[in-house]
Amino acid sequence: MVTATTDTCRWWALGALVASMLTLGFDMTILNVALPTMAADLGATTGQQQWLADAYVVVFAALMLPAGLLGDRFGRRRMLITGLGVFLAGSLIGALAGDVNAVIAARAVMGVGAALVTPLSLSVLPTLFGPEERTKAVGITSAASALGLPLGPIIGGWLLNHFWWGSVFLINVPMAAIGIAACLFLLPETKDPASPAVDTVSTALAATGLGAFVYGIIEAPTRGWGDPLVLGTLVAAVLLIAALVLRERRVERPMLDMKLLAHRGFLFNTVAATLVTFILTGLLFVLPPYLQAVLGHDALDTGVRLLPMMGGLLVASRLAPKVVARFGARAAVSAGLVVLAFAGFLGSRTTVDSGYGFVALWLTITGLGFGLSLIPAMNGGLSALPRDRAGSGSGLLMTLRQVGGAIGIALLGSLLAGVFRDRLDVTGLPASAADTAGESVVAAHLVAERAGSAQLAASANSAYVHGMGIVLLVCGIAALVSALLAAAFLPGSPDAEEPGAPDMAAEGADARQ
Repeated sequence: MVTATTDTCRWWALGALVASMLTLGFDMTILNVALPTMAADLGATTGQQQWLADAYVVVFAALMLPAGLLGDRFGRRRMLITGLGVFLAGSLIGALAGDVNAVIAARAVMGVGAALVTPLSLSVLPTLFGPEERTKAVGITSAASALGLPLGPIIGGWLLNHFWWGSVFLINVPMAAIGIAACLFLLPETKDPASPAVDTVSTALAATGLGAFVYGIIEAPTRGWGDPLVLGTLVAAVLLIAALVLRERRVERPMLDMKLLAHRGFLFNTVAATLVTFILTGLLFVLPPYLQAVLGHDALDTGVRLLPMMGGLLVASRLAPKVVARFGARAAVSAGLVVLAFAGFLGSRTTVDSGYGFVALWLTITGLGFGLSLIPAMNGGLSALPRDRAGSGSGLLMTLRQVGGAIGIALLGSLLAGVFRDRLDVTGLPASAADTAGESVVAAHLVAERAGSAQLAASANSAYVHGMGIVLLVCGIAALVSALLAAAFLPGSPDAEEPGAPDMAAEGADARQ
């Protein structure tokens, strides 16, 4: 296995990983701020907007486990470069697409590339950095990924104000090209030729099971939870995922390593990181339409108004290692989740007349809680991995995080869509116009503009803010429950072990070779 041997080489190699992660983080929030514009230009319903986000996330989550194995087997740098190339190609397809279904397909292609990039970026860290530096390295890569949260909307908003919506995909091309060049010239090749081959049956079970689950959740508000198609897909999802787990338990070198899940340090750090991702992705899905449709900001202004969350995250990225050093990882993760819960409860008090100042307050607190909880949880999970399972183990961790993200968008987006449709007052509208208005707050404003109905626009704003408040309340409750679980079950330090458990933390923290 080839690794960097000097401080300079290691930190330059980390720079290559930062470039890769920045590309993905940049893209995700560009789409969030572009969704209202795309909904208007493409006529996308709320369900289609959820698929624009989830087509990427579902493929991303389903393919990260085999992607980690591919990197272990054939070279992590090689697969990183391949992933960035696929991501670049998907971005070109999205920029040239002519309808919403083609854009959804392009997002799925981008998800394939992202699945190769994310777990392999993380799996390189244990071979580059010892335990004394890994927390800092994880914090830097997490901050790089999160840097796209404000930069994506700001640059994307500027593009949407001056060009067509496809420009938000086209901007990924130079970003991905920079990431490819950085990996080629700065990142050493690492691999584990003894890693198992990719199991195509398990990969298919993971992809179809997760896809069916997300489809059922997204379609339920429109079709009804008792609809045969919804029930059928949800039952099929449970059966497919159960079949995946049973198959993996019988394989000698499984793609889904159940031994890792049996380790308390890895399991509960992963659960904490997954629940944080669930909360954050749901929040980022519901907030841009509020800023644009309800408060009336354009795309660029919306991006700028997400900056307070990044400010909180930057503070947390510097604070988290100090909190872990003084109080332990369990206290840091638990405290971060409590802060995140407070942000959700505070945000749920938002009204149509609250204004941006109140939103900026709870966004700042959200960023602080996100960083305080996620960075120690990710480091704790990575520290529990044995060196020869770095790719597959980090792939499993990121897969579960992305599953949380997909469920966050699907479940919280569906909750919002159902509440919005139920509370929207469409009295006096023709049936077709009423159906269109109920699809999303953007669609309701378009119908109100054509009909000259200020009452419909006001009702749409009120209904959306009420639904957003319920979503944020659910996020707050989820964060509080997660904090209690973290306080009860997380090890007191990243290297804590249960009696008799294999010393995987020690293996994963092995010195650089």
